[in-house]
Amino acid sequence: MSTTTTVPPRSAGPTGARIPRGYAVLVGVLAVGAAIGIGHLVAGLVSPSSSPYLAVGDTVIRYAPQPVTEFAKTAFGTSDKAVLLSVMGVILLAVAAAAGLLSRRSRSPGVRVVVVLGVLGLLAVATAPVFSPLDVLAPLASMAAGVGAFRLLHNLALSLDDPPAASGAAAGVSRRALLIGASAAVGAVSIGAGIGGQVLGRGVADSRRAVTASLARLRPARPAPAIPPGAAFPQLGTPTFLTAPADFYRIDVALRLPRLLADDWSMRIHGMVDNELTLRFQDLLDRPLVERTITMTCVSNPVGGDLISTANFIGVDLRDLLLQAGVRPGADQLLSTSTDGFTVGTPMSVLLEEGRGALLAIGMNGEALPQEHGFPVRMVVPGLYGYVSATKWVTDMEATTFAARSSYWVDRGWAEQGPIKTEARIDAPRSSASVPGGRVTLAGIAWSQPRGISKVEVRVDGGAWQEAQLAADVSGDTWRMWRADVDLAPGRHTAQARATDAAGNTQTETVADTVPDGATGWPGTTFSVT
Repeated sequence: MSTTTTVPPRSAGPTGARIPRGYAVLVGVLAVGAAIGIGHLVAGLVSPSSSPYLAVGDTVIRYAPQPVTEFAKTAFGTSDKAVLLSVMGVILLAVAAAAGLLSRRSRSPGVRVVVVLGVLGLLAVATAPVFSPLDVLAPLASMAAGVGAFRLLHNLALSLDDPPAASGAAAGVSRRALLIGASAAVGAVSIGAGIGGQVLGRGVADSRRAVTASLARLRPARPAPAIPPGAAFPQLGTPTFLTAPADFYRIDVALRLPRLLADDWSMRIHGMVDNELTLRFQDLLDRPLVERTITMTCVSNPVGGDLISTANFIGVDLRDLLLQAGVRPGADQLLSTSTDGFTVGTPMSVLLEEGRGALLAIGMNGEALPQEHGFPVRMVVPGLYGYVSATKWVTDMEATTFAARSSYWVDRGWAEQGPIKTEARIDAPRSSASVPGGRVTLAGIAWSQPRGISKVEVRVDGGAWQEAQLAADVSGDTWRMWRADVDLAPGRHTAQARATDAAGNTQTETVADTVPDGATGWPGTTFSVT
């Protein structure tokens, strides 16, 4: 007589089979990953501004309280966007894992979580500053992919046997098969998204190469004067006079770089003008090009900070364009708008000031603008902090008033006017550095665009001020390097610096935060002499 053991059948549902925890997490993570990948791919192919993942990040930036924004810029600098995307990724990973764990018996909880995430992405895309009906395709595709992947993977996971109940075709899908199949599917999505992004990226690269070739052929009608020898002291620790594009500071609110080609670019100058202008990129190339050496400064730069860079910008004189448009009396603001909806308000009086040198720039250091610095066209205005002057990827300019229209950063508590303040920075010795005893060289930079620097003074341990040696002067629109030699005994010392501009204004000792119109105070460095 034999004994037969009967294995009860596994059935889906709340009282049936349960997916093992590890595989439940895998189901959730892979489903959300598929949603993100498909959404990003469709956005890249149809409307780059509609990627749900990046749209949510943009929404966080747009509505984050001002103190949070300033903390992120101070703590993470130019890595703030990467940090935000990383934090979002960690949060999504946790939510995806939780969705899988909640769905060990039934797929309903996980599907609901994926739908909620999809709705959030759809809302972020629909409420973006720049939106068109076509933009809904990416978040809808993302939601459909996430729900479909979750349902498929959940069904596969419920068919697992632990141990297998039978052999042959009815035994169900092995865990190894699930892992291989799901990983292959998500891998295919990731590769597809990457290929789509690379294709679009090559389009921008090709457009940049064509613009660089045009600039080399045309050459500026008014080139920038050559940088004189001795304009910088890099051997002493200061920057080189011109900043390489890769080292040029970048502060903006764009999580994704706009993929705008030069041939597709156009810009309208309208509002309180007599003659509306619509410009194409070729229209800029057909005008006399000018090259100007300009130091740009971010209003978020703390005392002694590094959010400042210098380049030779090539472009069209913006004042000439505004005069051609015929700005009407009473228009005290030019509201410029980026292709992603970001707005900047610039005082019209500055733009129309003869000799100020505001540019609609298309080139930087002899090449087309880098994509991250505004390709194909950006604004550059000497003497104003970037938040009121330096619109990247600019596609619209409206002559208006400060009373009628408010710009992005002004809405967040920054001042309407942003003239650059007289400042100095100590680059060497660095704080906490150890230097040989005897004669110690202090070195740094100073700036006060467009006035220029006439004097820099240093003092050590609160002693008397000593005038520093200035490097060759390039123009009032650029920074100026300085150095000072001091005799110091062994021990710990603190050095300070202050600058005086060409109008006789000396940098204030009063300490002020960056908000609302730029930081003030004397920079200092504490170091040891051995």
